[in-house]
Amino acid sequence: MEYPKSITDLIESFSKLPSVGKKTAERLAMYVYSNFSMEDAEIFAQNLVNVKKNLKKCSICGNLSEDDLCVICKDDNRDKKLVMVVETVKDLFVLEKLSSFTGVYHVLNGAINFSLGIGVEDLEIASLIRRIREEKINEVILATNATLEGETTARYIKALLADDEINITRIAHGLPVGGDLTYADEMTVLKALEGRRNY
Repeated sequence: MEYPKSITDLIESFSKLPSVGKKTAERLAMYVYSNFSMEDAEIFAQNLVNVKKNLKKCSICGNLSEDDLCVICKDDNRDKKLVMVVETVKDLFVLEKLSSFTGVYHVLNGAINFSLGIGVEDLEIASLIRRIREEKINEVILATNATLEGETTARYIKALLADDEINITRIAHGLPVGGDLTYADEMTVLKALEGRRNY
């Protein structure tokens, strides 16, 4: 026996979300039917529409915004000469939650990954280099992920800026607080060793 078309369509919509399989999509669809009031459903639907209709990329850094500039780029208290380069907007929000970084960001929208067909031209690298040179940035912090793709992207950006007089730093990677060497993989230990500092 099949679900009515309205439920089937909703299941199909939920299935498009990452990490949501058919059973989870069914459970979510039935939850909406059983527990959402008409007002809840209308608000939920409107929120989905608003995300697509109202949000755009900040024209400077690529962050999410409902205006041409995001709140970070608009903030006059931020150090506009200090730019942290991240792969995704999600990474930006993780760093912002720390409330300790006072500079601005640049979102690449991914990392170089030739096996997935993601090349340099698919990322916001050209706009980053242009921004660094036009705005005379003092320091670039490369905060790409500690993956092969993240490292490749960071090294590529560093190579592009080799002739520029600019301070290029990389966020440290390695053992987490409370971590045990016994259980760490080789790459983590290597990064911890490379990132050592005076004690």
